[in-house]
Amino acid sequence: MAAPSFVDRMDSKRRLKTILEREQFAFLCRPRKDWAGHLVCAQDFFGAALKKADPARPVLILGAGWGLEIPWRLAPKNTTGWDADPNSRIGTLLRHFRWAPWVFDDITGGLAELDRLARRVQVLEGRWLLRPAASAAKRLSGLLLSLVPSPNALKSWISDYCPGTIICANVLGQVKPLAYRIVELAFKPRNPWIDDQDAADPMQEALDAWVAAAIRATLGVLRQSGARLYMLHDRGVIHQNADISLGEWTDPWTGQIKTGEHSLDVSDPMPGVDIIKEMLPLECRQKNRWVWTLGKDQVHVMEALAFY
Repeated sequence: MAAPSFVDRMDSKRRLKTILEREQFAFLCRPRKDWAGHLVCAQDFFGAALKKADPARPVLILGAGWGLEIPWRLAPKNTTGWDADPNSRIGTLLRHFRWAPWVFDDITGGLAELDRLARRVQVLEGRWLLRPAASAAKRLSGLLLSLVPSPNALKSWISDYCPGTIICANVLGQVKPLAYRIVELAFKPRNPWIDDQDAADPMQEALDAWVAAAIRATLGVLRQSGARLYMLHDRGVIHQNADISLGEWTDPWTGQIKTGEHSLDVSDPMPGVDIIKEMLPLECRQKNRWVWTLGKDQVHVMEALAFY
């Protein structure tokens, strides 16, 4: 496949920002009647991290969004927000009256390239004829093996500013749903997935492997940053209106769930990635999980980890 042009790359970056803008707006418009417990837990976790931050060294907040989970009043003066949503800095200003330095970039370094690749496989090279959806999905699943996520922007920022504290605010758990959304929009109105839910889907397997590689590459940069790390993310999602609670911490996380349901429809936002193991030799000094009922038929198990 031919190398992407500058225009191709810019178009993909613009589409990515549009997707993020729409996803964030939809998220903020959701009813929040069951969010109080989650927001208290998240703000307490991040608030404690900001209080402990060395004021002499920069602080970086990845996935800062509109600041719903971030108590910016506790953030040191030299705190930088990072979120690819083009409205996130203004949203933080409106919510917290804080005009912080900001980076508008994808921390994984790979989502715009995923968009470009997913769109290029739709047509036969040199003929501008539309490939059948199944053929395009097969082509994409094969090419994903060579699409290596490179979080170079994050690595460069850390190298330049040497932050003492990095907060990762529920951004890693969003890589998978965002990657799926990018592929679905590239195929729209066609379906990139196999309809039979009981059959193996090579496209889904390849995309999950790519997401795992993107998360691991980002974790590798964070692991080598030398900063105190505070990470919050979706550990699992239950796709039904289930009454659940959590027992004592255990791995895998599914063993911690207490419910009267006979079975649960569960998905893993971190396909096969165990963050505590990935961060070795760093020691996990703090760990906690809680339940967040995000909406109807959508219950999230959140995981908060601290490494320093």
